[in-house]
Amino acid sequence: MASKIFVDSDVIIDFFTDREHFANPASSIFELNELGVIHIYISAVSLNNIYYIVRKFLGHKDTIKIIEELVDITEIIGTTKKEIIQALKNDFKDYEDSVQYSTALNVKGLEAIVTRNTKDYVNAKLPIFTSEGYIKTISDKT
Repeated sequence: MASKIFVDSDVIIDFFTDREHFANPASSIFELNELGVIHIYISAVSLNNIYYIVRKFLGHKDTIKIIEELVDITEIIGTTKKEIIQALKNDFKDYEDSVQYSTALNVKGLEAIVTRNTKDYVNAKLPIFTSEGYIKTISDKT
């Protein structure tokens, strides 16, 4: 059975904008998803952030294609009033990451959160990895 991971929007943006030093590890996360080794979950809120930033690099039409692809290859998790209230109570310095974390907690059996900004998740009760760090854990299992 595939491992369930929650991927923060920064990793997705790294992948689709080919950000130097970050794109290859992010690409490996998506490759593991395609191979069925992992199953990626993302927040519905992330889609807005991803569109906003990626559109600056690729334009509206290509970014819409990316959003359509994300909807096809990932599970989208909703963010409700409950998660917003929880995010306000979390002891996180970055509110957006607190919302991401609160949303991720709704995924039953979630094994980890993958983000570029691990320091923003220091108070998380789930394992937090960079793309590179998570790939290493997969490599260590095989």
